[in-house]
Amino acid sequence: GPSVGAPVGTWSSESWEVVDSNGAVGRPFGEKPIGCIMDSADGYMAVAFMPPRRAPFSAADILGGTTDEKCAAIGTYISYCGRYEVAGDWVRHHIELSLFPNWTGVIRERIVNLSEDTLRISTPPPLVKGKVQTAHLMGKRARRQ
Repeated sequence: GPSVGAPVGTWSSESWEVVDSNGAVGRPFGEKPIGCIMDSADGYMAVAFMPPRRAPFSAADILGGTTDEKCAAIGTYISYCGRYEVAGDWVRHHIELSLFPNWTGVIRERIVNLSEDTLRISTPPPLVKGKVQTAHLMGKRARRQ
C-alpha cells in the first residue's frame, strides 16, 4: 500500500481491542482506555495507556505499595518508549525502556493506518495461547484545550 509517512504527533487513545482468529473481540482495558501515543519528528516514540479508575495505593510512596497493589498496577498499565522508523505501512519501535521487561532492547513491528485525525496501530498476528491474535490500538489526534 501507499506509505503512511511518520505518524508525527500526539494521539489520545480511543480503544484497545484484541481480536482472535475466531473473530472474538476482547477489550482488556475496557471500552475507553486512557492514554497517549507520542511520535516526535526526531524519531522517538512513547506510548502509555491504562483503564480508567485504577485503584490507588494506600501509601503515597511511588516506590511503595503492597505486593497486591503492585500486581494490580502492573496488570493495568502498558508503557514503553524508544526510537521508531517507518517503512511503508509499517513502523518499527526500537524499545529502549518498557514496563514489561521482556520488551526492553527489542524491536516490535506494527502496522500503521493514518487517516485524517485517526491513528490505528495493529500488531502482526502472533500465536498467543494456541490462537492467532491481533491487537488494535486506535487514537485520535490530541488537541490542546
